[in-house]
Amino acid sequence: MPLKDQVNNKLKDWGTVSEVWDQAYTWEPKKAHQFIMSIDDIPAYLIHSAGKPSVKNGEITLDHINVQRYVKGKSVWEPISIKLYDAIVPSGAQAVMEWIRMHHESATGRDGYSSFYKKELKLEQLSPLGEVIEQWILKGAYITDAKFGDLAWETEDVMNIELTLRYDWAFLNF
Repeated sequence: MPLKDQVNNKLKDWGTVSEVWDQAYTWEPKKAHQFIMSIDDIPAYLIHSAGKPSVKNGEITLDHINVQRYVKGKSVWEPISIKLYDAIVPSGAQAVMEWIRMHHESATGRDGYSSFYKKELKLEQLSPLGEVIEQWILKGAYITDAKFGDLAWETEDVMNIELTLRYDWAFLNF
């Protein structure tokens, strides 16, 4: 099919200029501040910020004589970072430490089974009306790094806890 016909067909798919212009004014972007994250014993309102899941596909090189071809290798879900407010009551630090104790109990040196410390997390993006418009389920999440913040006399900052979470895989429900 000639290029001119391909362009005309694509324009028919898009509609008239006024229809395209109308569509540009009717869409609503998702907003980064409209979300809720659920982690078992950590109150959702303490979660200040959270990274969304991301996946990285490895690659396998197939050598053949003097050329190379590539196919997908292993898929690896990248860790996410979350930041929590460290409230006095309920204590954000205490909630995080309870989860860490399921990983490893420092007082006894005992490590937990993965079925103890791995959790299913839910990350929900909300509409301006508070409806759930996107839902991620993260399977097998656990803490790889926990930072309980810094203290300094010259600042008026609120205390935050920063966590890095590793998970086995994620699923986008909608």
